[in-house]
Amino acid sequence: MQEKIANIKTKALEEINNANNAKELDEVRVKYLGKKGELTLILRSMGGLSPEERPIIGSLVNAVRDELEEKIKQGENRFAELEIQSKLENENIDVTMPSKKTQLGSIHPITQIIKDVEEIFIGMGYEIADGPEVELAIYNFDKLNTPPDHPARDVQDTFYITDDIVLRSQTSPVQARVMETQKPPIKIICPGTVYRSDSVDATHSPVFHQIEGLVIDKNISMADLKGTLAMFAKKCLGEKTEIRFRPHHFPFTEPSAEADVSCFVCGGKGCKVCKGEGWIELLGCGMVHPNVLKNCGIDPEEYSGFAFGFGVERIAMAKFGIDDMRLLYENDIRFLKQF
Repeated sequence: MQEKIANIKTKALEEINNANNAKELDEVRVKYLGKKGELTLILRSMGGLSPEERPIIGSLVNAVRDELEEKIKQGENRFAELEIQSKLENENIDVTMPSKKTQLGSIHPITQIIKDVEEIFIGMGYEIADGPEVELAIYNFDKLNTPPDHPARDVQDTFYITDDIVLRSQTSPVQARVMETQKPPIKIICPGTVYRSDSVDATHSPVFHQIEGLVIDKNISMADLKGTLAMFAKKCLGEKTEIRFRPHHFPFTEPSAEADVSCFVCGGKGCKVCKGEGWIELLGCGMVHPNVLKNCGIDPEEYSGFAFGFGVERIAMAKFGIDDMRLLYENDIRFLKQF
């Protein structure tokens, strides 16, 4: 038995030394040390040995196993080093070669306008309020003094989900929700996505973005509204920008006005951006209607307020000289990378 073990050791060492790669080395390991390997079979056959022979043969087999495992380990390390060396020689990287150009994206012009407006009003002490885009009709219309027979409540103008649930047609419902849950003074802006059943053309889209503002406090007047919007216009469109009010009608404000700004391109002289008029229509505004205050639990005898709202796309088109709203939605990289 001892002679057999010696022969196995000699053969195994010779095959380990003659192995040309890691695969051949592993085959040697399996042949002699695997579950059915020659040394393993000897250990399994030790039951037929005499009690005196078992410790001698067991010790000898274990010594040979340890020696073979050590040699195989050395061989594996050697082949691993050779593989690394081969990769270093054949897969080297020329660090002097220029790298691939990394193309960085940019903020979308709509997002850019929203962020700019938020910064302006936060600097004026306003908070940002948010609300659901799928809204109850009572918040979208009733609380805003828009009766059931108002044209805005027609299915041709508003996206209805049920008789009582709509996709909000402005961000004004956020104002109503805030007035219900927060006591004056209130100073908020409400940016967000809104939906109207409009056909797509150069100036209309069924999905667009609005920013509305609301201030409720004691002794708020139209002068506060105009001063606020004048400050906003200068910060957003340039220090030389002027603002003017034109009488208008909105069901949720009284009195109401359309606010125009002097053309920031021509300074009011007339150009293609302002269509030769020197003024650009910017937003709608007015004093919060007493009925709206009552509907939201605020006493109109004690408090007053103003509200305003504008389309973000309109600001972006005016500020960047864009003549077709659809360009903002088509994801044309050639157009968007300009901003």
